[in-house]
Amino acid sequence: MNMNSALATTFYAEEFRNNRLIIDADKLTELKGELLEAEPMSKHTSWRVGGPADYYYKPADVNDLAKFLSILPEGLSIYWVGLGSNLLVRDAGIRGVVIMTSGLLNEFEFMGEGLFRLEAGVSCAKAARHIAKVDYIGCEFFAGIPGTIGGALAMNAGAFGGETWDKVVALETLDIHGRQHLRRPDEYSVSYRHVEGPKNEWFVAGHFKFEAGDGSKTLAGIKELLAKRNASQPTNQPSCGSVFRNPENDYAARLIEACGLKDTSIGGACVSGKHANFIVNTGGATASDIESLIEKVAATVKDVHGVELVREAHIIGDKSE
Repeated sequence: MNMNSALATTFYAEEFRNNRLIIDADKLTELKGELLEAEPMSKHTSWRVGGPADYYYKPADVNDLAKFLSILPEGLSIYWVGLGSNLLVRDAGIRGVVIMTSGLLNEFEFMGEGLFRLEAGVSCAKAARHIAKVDYIGCEFFAGIPGTIGGALAMNAGAFGGETWDKVVALETLDIHGRQHLRRPDEYSVSYRHVEGPKNEWFVAGHFKFEAGDGSKTLAGIKELLAKRNASQPTNQPSCGSVFRNPENDYAARLIEACGLKDTSIGGACVSGKHANFIVNTGGATASDIESLIEKVAATVKDVHGVELVREAHIIGDKSE
């Protein structure tokens, strides 16, 4: 565990000084994960931008994560990050703690009778392949989601005509005190790219139901769908995926392209010439460049079409002064 002497003293909620978190060293020794200070979020987002997080925790497992949450002070901002594929972290970084799930909370369990338990850090693409390999179908949409199960649950992510919550039968969560809960889907309000549920709880695993079928056909279908995606989207450049939600009965990309905004740039950020609902980092972009371009695209679409685009990408952190 990486820490310095500033961490080795008792903490209380009011004891934030110069954005430094004061934690009891004895409590830290009980943890199995890795705690980093001033970790650059540009290393953990698909846009490859973002300032440092005050603290960044990589849990060893769900129980270790529960323990970590239980020792944090009240009022501390907590951010969960998977693959960082739907996230813009501003240039001045994050005041608080980032919890990383990708590659860590990665257990995949076939529970029988079409039930699968997928932890929050499992990539959606990996889930799609594994489900198909044991001859279950209806998982193709997961392959088109460039993130993890935790993120897919948090925003009801979808692709290729399918949505995450259509397959959910149970949720495992942790609350802000580190207590574990097993939740039902009807405890949440779910809509297009939006999920609301119990406050101060986060998904650590989902239980999903799929139908038995010909997995080989599903794998072939996944391969075909991904080929189409690669042909139509700038998958070889840093981006967050789709920046805006599709308006009802329309497509954000169509509206943006109709405004003549393809290839529009601010600094190193550029509206993709391949897919207008993607903003790519052409090299050297800052988070400020990207956010400014997002705002310009939304304002232009509003002026030209009278449509208010809703961001699908989440923006967190502090702006540089």
